[in-house]
Amino acid sequence: MSCRKIKTALTIAGSDCSGGAGIQADLKTMLANGVYGMSAITALTAQNTMGVTAISEVSPEFLLQQIDAVFTDIFPDAVKTGMTASAGLIEGIAERLSFYKARNIVVDPVMIATSGARLISESAIAVLKEKLLPIADIVTPNIPEAEVLSGMRISDKADMEQAARFICDSYGCAVLLKGGHSINDANDLLCENGGMTWFSGRRIDNPNTHGTGCTLSSAIASNLAKGHDITTSVTLAKEYISGALSAMLALGKGSGPLHHGFDICGRYSVT
Repeated sequence: MSCRKIKTALTIAGSDCSGGAGIQADLKTMLANGVYGMSAITALTAQNTMGVTAISEVSPEFLLQQIDAVFTDIFPDAVKTGMTASAGLIEGIAERLSFYKARNIVVDPVMIATSGARLISESAIAVLKEKLLPIADIVTPNIPEAEVLSGMRISDKADMEQAARFICDSYGCAVLLKGGHSINDANDLLCENGGMTWFSGRRIDNPNTHGTGCTLSSAIASNLAKGHDITTSVTLAKEYISGALSAMLALGKGSGPLHHGFDICGRYSVT
């Protein structure tokens, strides 16, 4: 009997004990999108649908040991990075990914909380720009994060295009600039190799959006791992997100999680 092959993806991010975001959302998303997920944890968090109450960051040395353990045994076909709040962690991640010549790197620059609070230090942002973004294949900022990366104020579609082009040209990676509901009715913009592609957002009346950014970037990484190009990977990931939101899962007292397994045996799980 022959063994089955499956594509693999690694998430390097923080843990969400309530299961809606971070490592837990990433692994659920990877499974639902037909790849074998692995993880290297940057921080433990005490959080739920109502917010984060405590964070315990791992040491850079231990994070690198986790990354080494993965790459020296099951080399990932794609890598997604999420919550990495300190300069030491980001620098270590960039060094290891460069050392192993990691492919299909998706950077979700988790910098600004939904409340507007800054989640990352200025020194960490500097290292992110200098070391991690230049080795990324695609970065997935929301509007506030894109404003930090570009140094521009974004208030309309034209601003989104200008900021995305600046980030793409500055760091040599594709950019998926997420519009959110505050600008352009949740339409997202992909800037790649100088070209612009708009993805029309379908407004879904669901207040439970905890972990949407983590889920989207993990779905993109999963599709890249399966051999899709960036545009196709983003298209499929957007469709998956819409389905997970449309499933209308209702858990928790705050902004609840998506239903990552809404189509666990359907089209998205095809390897």
